[in-house]
Amino acid sequence: MNVLVIGGGGREHALAWRLRRSPQVKQLFAAPGNPGIAGIGQCIKPASVDPDSYLQIARSVEADLTIVGPEAPLAAGVVDLFRGQRRRIIGPTRQAAQLEASKVFSKQFMLRAGVPTPRAATARTPEEAKKNLDEFGFPVVLKADGLAAGKGVIIAEDKTQALAALASLPVGQIVVEEFLAGEEVSFIVFTDGDKVIPLEATQDHKAIGDGDQGPNTGGMGAYCDGRILSPEQTQSILGEIIHPTLEQMKADGTPYTGFLYAGLMMTSSGPKVLEYNARLGDPETQALMHRLDSDLVAVLLDGHKPQWRPEPSVCVVVAAHDYPREVRTGDRITGIENSGAEVFQAGTRIGPNGLETAGGRVLGVTASGKDLQGAIDNAYAAVEHIHFDGMKYRKDIGRKGLKRW
Repeated sequence: MNVLVIGGGGREHALAWRLRRSPQVKQLFAAPGNPGIAGIGQCIKPASVDPDSYLQIARSVEADLTIVGPEAPLAAGVVDLFRGQRRRIIGPTRQAAQLEASKVFSKQFMLRAGVPTPRAATARTPEEAKKNLDEFGFPVVLKADGLAAGKGVIIAEDKTQALAALASLPVGQIVVEEFLAGEEVSFIVFTDGDKVIPLEATQDHKAIGDGDQGPNTGGMGAYCDGRILSPEQTQSILGEIIHPTLEQMKADGTPYTGFLYAGLMMTSSGPKVLEYNARLGDPETQALMHRLDSDLVAVLLDGHKPQWRPEPSVCVVVAAHDYPREVRTGDRITGIENSGAEVFQAGTRIGPNGLETAGGRVLGVTASGKDLQGAIDNAYAAVEHIHFDGMKYRKDIGRKGLKRW
């Protein structure tokens, strides 16, 4: 079949890389794609980011299946449009995608569904949010209501930081939420609305600096290891969080299909949902696709249970100069071909001197190993072969897992 991937980041490169290995895929397309995807498929630049532009591309390449990577097209209703034209597409409808598109909607939904989540209050203005600060104490979590590319969440340690955070968040409603101690886990499932297929648990590293210091980013790396959750914890998450979420969505008349991502905090009283994403995570997808040992198309269309390689995988994100602030672009990238790892491209382009930086998170250097330490060593050894001016990356991706075992 012909398969179209919507998106052009590292997540989409990893999806394309895994899809290219499926015997069911005849031709692979991406819109807009990136130079890494161009090496394994055909990249087509859409006329705009409107759902209609993606539909035109799907028609032109006679796509039998479309997979949506990023959140923005989902929130814009691309799935609704495709289904209205009887085109097969993986993802939730616009209404269902509100689980990610609106933090306020998501929090109200969790309370209605009985899903465990931190205590929170919704403020319509920064002034109203300031009044909530004393009620929650510090540290406190502040969340912008709408889509923010993974950067709309700020943990304020004291009132001074909280006031600065409120001034920096986009205009709109704000969720003020209690801070929970524990370890974060990314739990992603695929569902057709009825059947649920859990993927292996992963752990993202959101902060820019080692030891989770500094501002949040879209994700500076992730690892995937079969020991992150016990079988009992997995069943608890499915029973207390995933199934109630899907049942409530169905009861609300907005059945959920596609990938559902629950960002969890594993607390002493059990898992609690910090956020939903209406798609696969980035960089979690890079680590997941590297470990997957199944035909992805068979999982998505035929409901096959995914098989996983026993070796853990680690993805180290290499970011551009001054990320997550305004970044410099146009720096020449060298050494990928000598890295010995799978290097999933994100913020890249082809310039006068070859491959160069074109965004904040530039590369996702991904490797496996006989154990987690081996995977970490292999990923960082690969990073050492890669160079561009101003490159920055965390040095501790996956090390939380080493402390656990």
